[in-house]
Amino acid sequence: MQRHLEGARLVKAFNNIDFRRLFTSARPAGAADRSALPVAGDDPGAKADVARLLDVLGYDAVDIGALADSWRSEPNAPVYVQPYMAERPEGLSPEGTGRWFFETPGVPVSAARVKELTDAAVPGPVGGPPSAVPRR
Repeated sequence: MQRHLEGARLVKAFNNIDFRRLFTSARPAGAADRSALPVAGDDPGAKADVARLLDVLGYDAVDIGALADSWRSEPNAPVYVQPYMAERPEGLSPEGTGRWFFETPGVPVSAARVKELTDAAVPGPVGGPPSAVPRR
């Protein structure tokens, strides 16, 4: 992407959380149940700008490195979507699953936990099956 947007200050963020949890999990700075999201980019100033935006929107930012390191927050990575979601009850109908998805609030994921999960990521095929995420 950066090669196609020459001169742009590209930062990867917001890609590892689903839209519903992004909306419902925002909390004020200092809140005990505030979540964090990973941020990757090659420009330190641009990453700082994105971190300030995340703060305004109700999230802490965890710098996971350069754009080349952003795979650590992609679909087959441990920090991708699942840590932010509550355990889905078994036996739900398709309609029940839809209600559960929209009605169930997110699970707080601290900056330390985001760091732990991104550090634990191992390279794999992009778009591959999500890896098992240990719950805490």
